[in-house]
Formats: sequence, C-alpha cells, structure tokens
Amino acid sequence: MAVEVLGDRWTLVVLRDIIFGRHRRFRELQRHSEEGIASNVLADRLKRMSDVGLLSRHEDPSHQQKIDYRLTEPAIQLVPVLAQLGVWGSRWLPTTAELEVRAELLADGGPELWSRFMDELREVHLRDGVFPDDGVLAELTSAYQARLSALPD
Repeated sequence: MAVEVLGDRWTLVVLRDIIFGRHRRFRELQRHSEEGIASNVLADRLKRMSDVGLLSRHEDPSHQQKIDYRLTEPAIQLVPVLAQLGVWGSRWLPTTAELEVRAELLADGGPELWSRFMDELREVHLRDGVFPDDGVLAELTSAYQARLSALPD
C-alpha cells in the first residue's frame, strides 16, 4: 500500500519540497521545483496526497483560488524514511556534492534530530505556526551552507 502512495518520483519530490523547502502553495511548489514538475502532474500529486491523508488543504480567505497545502501527521512521520532514502541514494547512486551533504546532515542528526524536526513540522503544519529562525530547518540550512563553502571548487 505504501508503494502505491509513495512509489512514484513526483510524490516524493513534492513531499521533499513541502518538508524541506517550506513551500505550501501550488505556484511556489511549481516555481521552485528543481526538477521542473509540470502543472498537471503537480495538481494530480497534490490531489492524490490530499485524498490519502498526507496533506490537508486550507483555503486562503483573502483569495478564493489560493490553497495552502499542509502536512498531516502521517506525512510528518515520513521524515526518518526520507532521511534513510537520502543516505541510500547518496551512497549508491551518482549524485552531486550538494545533495550528498544534505543527506549526510539529516542522517548524521539521527533520531534525535528527526524527532525535533518532526515537532517543528507539527508546529508549522498542524498548529498553523511559522518556522522559527533558530529551529531545526534553520540549523540544517546553516550547516549545509557551511559545508558547501568548505567543499573544494
């Protein structure tokens, strides 16, 4: 059943962009997609993930067509799975140094970091909060930038 929900490339890419990229609206997700997701594919994946309970849809009262997509608890629980997929991918597949650093940082943090990050995601997505300037995602971003600057050109 999990493969049916998560088994295609785009679902994991969209989840990644919501979890790590802070993108919660259709246009943001499409505009910031490194892979160049097509609008019809993005619309389909957002609908499917909403239908199976990985995302919830929240209408913007100021604009009828703006929908805020938020993670649900089942999606937040995927953080350790995504961390392990990243480690596996960086170990066994050709990748860029940037992606390898991202995977290592998340994996090196282990369950303690994942738990703190899931708590942060719960605050942002389930309780309508905002990402703190000094939270886990900010910590990961700072460490990522520091490691990238230390890489040889």
